[in-house]
Amino acid sequence: MRQDCKNFESRSYPSGDTVRKCNIDLAPEAPWRCPQNCEGYERRLADVNWAFGTLVTPPTPAEPASLGEDPTIAALLDEAENIVNAAVPEARAEADAARLLKEQQQQKGRGIFRRFRRGKK
Repeated sequence: MRQDCKNFESRSYPSGDTVRKCNIDLAPEAPWRCPQNCEGYERRLADVNWAFGTLVTPPTPAEPASLGEDPTIAALLDEAENIVNAAVPEARAEADAARLLKEQQQQKGRGIFRRFRRGKK
């Protein structure tokens, strides 16, 4: 993949695993390569407030021999992504409901304390 693209992201985890991906999902053959003449390619530019360090991305694993030959692989990955994306709204709704319930319980508690404070004047 083009590591000089601003849409390229690489993360390493304590387990030693590394994820290389395109943030705008235009690299179906990630982590090995980006499409030629990618519409989303933008050269990574420096910003005034960046603190520069060393960027050491572990080497990309060896490219499988069948990469690019079988379009069903990309279709399977897209289908898996769609399944995950379909589950997100339900999970988010559950989290929002739990947060709302917690906020309501906190508001009830605050109301009781306000009454006690008023009575002490």
